Amino acid sequence: MTSPSSNARRVFLQKLLAGSAAAGLFMVYRHPVVAALTGDDGDKAPDHDFAFVVDINRCIGCGQCVRACNVENNVPEGQFRTWIERYVVTPSGVHIDSPQGGMNGFDEVDESLAEEALNTFFVPKLCNHCAEAPCIQVCPVGATYRSPEGFVLVDSEHCIGCSYCVQACPYGVRFINHEKRIADKCTWCYHRVSKGKLPACVTVCPTQARLFGDLNDPNSAVAKVRQADNWDVLKPEAHTESMCLYLGLQRVVV
Repeated sequence: MTSPSSNARRVFLQKLLAGSAAAGLFMVYRHPVVAALTGDDGDKAPDHDFAFVVDINRCIGCGQCVRACNVENNVPEGQFRTWIERYVVTPSGVHIDSPQGGMNGFDEVDESLAEEALNTFFVPKLCNHCAEAPCIQVCPVGATYRSPEGFVLVDSEHCIGCSYCVQACPYGVRFINHEKRIADKCTWCYHRVSKGKLPACVTVCPTQARLFGDLNDPNSAVAKVRQADNWDVLKPEAHTESMCLYLGLQRVVV
């Protein structure tokens, strides 16, 4: 393997320093989401803890959430910030499919497969906005960061598209945007939430299979789910402190 040129090293260091500077700015960045949702002064916002809930028992695989996300966030064709997987459990194994991310719904299960199916269900997936996010730890330029409100975000001005974060994510929710050539992912529609709105996927779900809110608000739907203690997270063995809680999650889900 040849050594990088001096110029390449210089460019990398410049980006690294720029990323560090950006990280410093985010440290003093105030709470626009909290201010929008509560009316509190962003400079002295109370402690909020935002989370997402997915109720698998309610998901019907209609794909409206995926379509809404793609439109809201201008996601390139063939790439997805959120998607739906269909699980068909049979005596011989588990069959998983997600045609076009499930954005157009699902065709009927193949007849031969349906005959031996023990269970069939849909699993929406999206960024877990982990409290201990591996993607943040591996980013060499500080372009991936956690906002004061708990959103894991990507600074598009400093991301160099190295894909370290894509490889580090145990949930497979990150990708390199093939148009912008930088890391991309679900942001829980941070741009909407900072204006007091809900994530696009939450607003269009016809069965309320997706919920979003503040765990520190005892009246919020997500807080009530958390308190009920009947939820699970994907890949608990990863110890990422996922902020995406699942209801009805089965062990066969990967």
